[in-house]
Amino acid sequence: MNVQVISSDAKEINLSVKETDIGVLYIIQHELLKDSSTDFAGVIVKHPLTNECWVRVGSKNDPMQQIKKATDSAIGIANEFKQLFASTVREN
Repeated sequence: MNVQVISSDAKEINLSVKETDIGVLYIIQHELLKDSSTDFAGVIVKHPLTNECWVRVGSKNDPMQQIKKATDSAIGIANEFKQLFASTVREN
């Protein structure tokens, strides 16, 4: 995954993300929107042939910190699912 900051200020950040699956970004978007200090979180595929996605986050707080927090939360949830599936497979 390659991430570049397109533009940034105190309340908004725009990122270009290359070589990623949009599903991962949707999970991070979902985690961002659960936080009341996030005003806006959007994810789009710039163009299907370029394998580039754009992420835009507007927040009352530092948007980069919000992204880090949402990413950590998404990783934690994914690890919980991994453990759940692993224990289910062992039982069967």
